[in-house]
Amino acid sequence: MFEQVTHSQYAGETVLVPLRYLSSEDAGWEGLKAEAFHEPLALEGWIAPGRSDVSLVLFAGGTMRMEQRPFNGAWKMLYMRSNDMLLTAGRDVAHEVRWQGISDLPMQTLHLHLSQELFCRTAAEVTDKDIQPSALMSRSGFQDPLLAQIGLALWRELEQQAPAGKLYAQIAAQMLAVHLLHHYSEIRLHPSEESYQRLTARQMRRLVAFIQERLSQELTLEELATQAGFSPYYFARIFRQTTGESPHQFVLRQRVERAQQLLAQKNIPLVEVALESGFANQSHFTRTFKRYLGTTPRTYRQELNR
Repeated sequence: MFEQVTHSQYAGETVLVPLRYLSSEDAGWEGLKAEAFHEPLALEGWIAPGRSDVSLVLFAGGTMRMEQRPFNGAWKMLYMRSNDMLLTAGRDVAHEVRWQGISDLPMQTLHLHLSQELFCRTAAEVTDKDIQPSALMSRSGFQDPLLAQIGLALWRELEQQAPAGKLYAQIAAQMLAVHLLHHYSEIRLHPSEESYQRLTARQMRRLVAFIQERLSQELTLEELATQAGFSPYYFARIFRQTTGESPHQFVLRQRVERAQQLLAQKNIPLVEVALESGFANQSHFTRTFKRYLGTTPRTYRQELNR
């Protein structure tokens, strides 16, 4: 179940290590990395490297007794259960970790890493200050429903390998950065004038035309924000205030509507409908279409042709 790897810090000994089974490395996500692991029931003396970015670990299953310490420091023990989290930010010093599983459930974790560049850029947009990840307070064994919700949604995006995943990940990364700044630092965020703005009708027409023209392609938050003349962070906020949807949700709905139009043409295969509408594959197309309309594309076409 677990891969065996020899690490130099283990003095040449072969040990069981966490086995990664999902990763965003090939998803093209910018500033955010997500990895899902099956964890071994016991781990002794694992060295967690220091990081300059923001690291958030979500425990998604199982229970463990964990101990961690800085080098030559005292061990600190805590119990980690489902939905518990670990937050480490801007700490370049490595530390040692060991644990023992104490439940029969398989232990799974989701690791989210926000790059230093993305965190600093988002913080600057929100505060007009140069704020580093080290401004966040590292915490262990806490729960945060919003962080868990975002993490699990990113997990689903990894599983589905959806083309909208990149757009969703960009929005999610900014949400994570702002939420962490607001709740896990002493930085005070003040409402800006953008908080009360809406996109004009002209801006919306330009955005919709841009999206429609490129619907079969991958869209990024930066591209959409540029069309409206805002930074990515404020664009995402203002777009939701204007439409009631996130850019990710809006684009998905546009894809479904494009698919409805194409399904009315009998001679276009379902696979081609999926690709022309911007879905990664027919499976993703069917799943999304059914979620929005309550029926599959095939059944929808059959109903149209009765």
